[in-house]
Amino acid sequence: MSKVAPPSGFTRRWLWGPLSRMVAVIAAIIFAADQVSKLWLLFVYDLPRQGNMDLLPFLELVTVWNRGISYGLLQQETDLGRWALAIFTVLAAIALWVWAVRSTSKFAGVSLALIIGGALGNGVDRFAYGAVYDFLHIHFGSFSWYVFNIADAAIVAGVAALLYDGWRGSPNKASKGGSKGRKAG
Repeated sequence: MSKVAPPSGFTRRWLWGPLSRMVAVIAAIIFAADQVSKLWLLFVYDLPRQGNMDLLPFLELVTVWNRGISYGLLQQETDLGRWALAIFTVLAAIALWVWAVRSTSKFAGVSLALIIGGALGNGVDRFAYGAVYDFLHIHFGSFSWYVFNIADAAIVAGVAALLYDGWRGSPNKASKGGSKGRKAG
């Protein structure tokens, strides 16, 4: 029986780490939830043909094709722009994966997994349809929020969590600085 060689230094450092399995599972769950919801609304319920549907007094299902990025910024009407955004999405997901692999914080790993899963979900839309399918619309009276999808919600939650993680600081860094070398007064 031959032994499987352990991952090389490059693989351990850049492609797989202590949090990789957790990050992959969470990202896959977000990706699957996003794609299943979009496919069901588009091809089973047929929301574009059925028309808008109120779920709650402040939440409705609608059909919006976003050719840009978050909040409709950087709209891309040309094939070159569409492919540039799609390729950027893949490269960003790879960079986030490397960050997650090198991370030692579970909180940061979960945050990055949310972003990766969401980015890949929206990336598939860009490759398949040339635009991202958004369908959740929140509104209160005359106030109307942007239309978004599950991937967008995961990305926003992941970015917010990363910002919080950066703001609160790493517990490991705080304990290392401590009071070493100081004399009690």
